[in-house]
Amino acid sequence: MVNNVPRHPMPQRDAKERARTFDEVALGYDDATALAEAKRCLQCKNPPCEKGCPVQVLIRDFIGAIIAEDMPRAFELLKERNALPAVCGRVCPQETQCEAKCVLGRRGESVAIGRLERYVADWGRENSDATSESTEESTPQNGRRVAVIGSGPAGLACAGELAKGGFEVTIFEALHTGGGVLSYGIPEFRLPKAILDDEIASLERAGVTFKYNQIVGRITDAQELLESGYDAVFFGTGAGLPSFLGIDGENFNGVYSANEFLTRINLMKAYKFPQYDTPIWEGHHVVVVGGGNVAMDAARCALRMRADKVTIVYRRTVDEMPARNEEIEHAIEENAQIRELCAPLGITGSQGWCTGLEVQQMKLGEPDESGRRRPVSDGSEPFVIECDTIITAVGTKANTLTADATSGVELNEWGYVITDEDGRTSNPRVFAGGDIVTGAATVILAMGAGKKAAQAIIADFL
Repeated sequence: MVNNVPRHPMPQRDAKERARTFDEVALGYDDATALAEAKRCLQCKNPPCEKGCPVQVLIRDFIGAIIAEDMPRAFELLKERNALPAVCGRVCPQETQCEAKCVLGRRGESVAIGRLERYVADWGRENSDATSESTEESTPQNGRRVAVIGSGPAGLACAGELAKGGFEVTIFEALHTGGGVLSYGIPEFRLPKAILDDEIASLERAGVTFKYNQIVGRITDAQELLESGYDAVFFGTGAGLPSFLGIDGENFNGVYSANEFLTRINLMKAYKFPQYDTPIWEGHHVVVVGGGNVAMDAARCALRMRADKVTIVYRRTVDEMPARNEEIEHAIEENAQIRELCAPLGITGSQGWCTGLEVQQMKLGEPDESGRRRPVSDGSEPFVIECDTIITAVGTKANTLTADATSGVELNEWGYVITDEDGRTSNPRVFAGGDIVTGAATVILAMGAGKKAAQAIIADFL
């Protein structure tokens, strides 16, 4: 019999309160709510939800342990397959992955797998003395060494899997802190840095070494690392080079890429200026161009930086936005305005500063190659949205450093690393995964790629 108990909502801060603070928005389930939500799970004999998880978390079993009120076991089962459960429980799009395959979802509301994942992971952090030592201690080493380039989701997942296999793993990170896009790209109110720091510390306890301020492609490259004694190299450098609109006026002051805007705020703590010496132009009317999660993050950060007004400009409608519904809803609740069906044409300016975004009103035409209806001009005259700050959140691409770092490895015409399905490149000792292979995607897909490459390394070298 299908469980018809409704899904339990996630408690969250009031919209007016949270729109001016970087404190975490979602508050998490309490014990009673988590147990009630877990009991909605049918404990399927062949759980389809697990087929939707890129890192193959034992979803049925860890939820079953919650039902049995055996939290140490629930944490152990979750951590067995996922190196970053507290991160994934917060930022992964479970609604399109594991929850999309949940049997309950076919007739009503799926089990809140992501919220339960967060609950268990947070319980593990708060009760570290009660968790299984196997989730913390390093495995005896097998004598093999692997260099992991980049400490983003792909690199961290790869390193965690290799450490469990007894490999000596060193992560080379270009920035001064770990996490990659998890650190510089995702705001504190969605992913507190303390959570990420704890996940990285867990990997360090498992034997992973982190080396910061190491720009592979400048200080060394893959071939030099192999010649220095590493058995294999994994590239998980992401695709962090911002894309721009290619319109006039993008060089005016007050125009940011979302990468710069979010990095200044999230990683370099511009929101605490002058306590931290990274300034940022806060703006009065901020326009964000784009419709993905990064655009929502930028808009919500701008609100928290005391902008008087924030407008999200998107060339399709809200229904076509690629951002998670939850992120769009949160942005609207926090009073971000959305101007849909507007395509940017140019940026106006005066005395070196932007003064507005010229746009063309659009309408939806025939579907394009992505299956979405193509935006086309409605024939009206262009108009200007007056503003003093513009943030472009229209995607990213491979950094040109990739070619220098991966000498001898085949890249495609866009600068992404070419691999087989297991992450092997044209050099049998060099592997890659995540956004540097696929282009910009989700955290959990990058983690899945990193884990799969680690399993291929283990198979090749043991």
